[in-house]
Amino acid sequence: MRHTNVWMAALALGITLSAYGQQGNGGISPEMLKQIKQAYQGTPADKAIRNAICNNDINKLAVNAESKNNLDTYFSHKVESKGITDQQSSGRCWLFTGLNVFRAQAIAKYGMGDFQFSQVYPFFWDQLEKANLFLQGVIDTREKPMDDKMVEWLFKNPIGDGGQFTGISDILTKYGVVPAEVMVETNSSSNTGRMSNLIGLKLKEFGLELRDMAAKDGASTAQLERRKTEMLGTVYRILALNLGEPPASFTWTRKDAQGNPVETKEYTPQSFFQAYIGDDLNNNYVMLMNDPSREFYKLYEIDFDRHAYDGKNWTYVNLPIEEIKQMAIASIKDSCMMYFSCDVGKFFDRQRGVLDVDYYDYGSLLGTTFGMDKKQRIQTFSSGSSHAMTLMAVDLDANGKPKKWMVENSWGPGANNGHLIMTDEWFDEYMFRLVVNKKYVTDKVKEILRQTPTRLPAWDPMFADED
Repeated sequence: MRHTNVWMAALALGITLSAYGQQGNGGISPEMLKQIKQAYQGTPADKAIRNAICNNDINKLAVNAESKNNLDTYFSHKVESKGITDQQSSGRCWLFTGLNVFRAQAIAKYGMGDFQFSQVYPFFWDQLEKANLFLQGVIDTREKPMDDKMVEWLFKNPIGDGGQFTGISDILTKYGVVPAEVMVETNSSSNTGRMSNLIGLKLKEFGLELRDMAAKDGASTAQLERRKTEMLGTVYRILALNLGEPPASFTWTRKDAQGNPVETKEYTPQSFFQAYIGDDLNNNYVMLMNDPSREFYKLYEIDFDRHAYDGKNWTYVNLPIEEIKQMAIASIKDSCMMYFSCDVGKFFDRQRGVLDVDYYDYGSLLGTTFGMDKKQRIQTFSSGSSHAMTLMAVDLDANGKPKKWMVENSWGPGANNGHLIMTDEWFDEYMFRLVVNKKYVTDKVKEILRQTPTRLPAWDPMFADED
């Protein structure tokens, strides 16, 4: 009876609060509604626009004909690439992008034709490392309550197929690489959702078990980590069943641009990395960010944002866009592609492969304006980096100023042979991250890299993985 009375009292309070909310200031009153409805008069022009929008895609109606008719595909400076990759129905854009950067270098170095690194090989290790990252994170936070912010974040994000350049540096450095034909794509690598969801579900179950072992059984750290190793065996088996087991060694024949065999050797993934990438990925590359919502000329680090527990947190230098452009131009002029990420869904015509802030005139169609700047869009969660691609070309005017840019995408063949063209204005508004070799960075950036980084939380919405 006591519980019934409490429930009835709460219900009565809820009814009272609900009634107050409807009647108090801040709701839409009949008088307000009359005023609001004046915005739509139902004029012949209103009806024509309504009929058009109700029966068509807004993007098709909002296309600015002037922008559509003004597409120049010439680029003054371009890094040549051979063959477009396809991540298919997966969130591995970060992995394809990073491998495409080093693929171009390997092709140029050895004079090869079409060549690809296997994307599924590092993805296997990425998933295993992320599983360990989650489980060790659970062990480290076992004394915190379930509603602790970090614990909550861990259980919301046990694993995923998205990532950052830190995944490229962590995974490739530790596990090496193999050619595409040595470990080929499978249904689960090209369509990662089901496998990732099942592994994530199992990891959450394992996470709760580890917490119970610590809280109820008083398990030591050593006992928890022994059990974690057993759990990772289950994850390894799931990955092997879905992706195949990574090779420990292999024999591969390099061919020249005409397809003629040049050299046949036996490799391990680590020796192949040294031969065909051979770079210090952890120390020779710098991530640059353009985030006007935070202070420029500072070094930032994202807590727990890495692909391996013993890897490196994502660390970046926040800079004005014009300074990032100068380093990008220097890299392209030296025939070096770059890892690049942006908010690809904004003002994007996928059929033509064009990114242009003037391409769609939504304001004229809907009779309003959309006036937030980049800082305001970030602050209101309206924009953020969503996709990684390979920056490979820039078109400079007579004064050396960029007019447009080109990226190599990983969505297979399409418009512009699988490449996207973006105006310089679009670059300003929706480009976020660029990874450049240290030899192209300015002395100012080198000085900033000596700072102690400001650490930001793992759950900061600006820093979701790219997919």
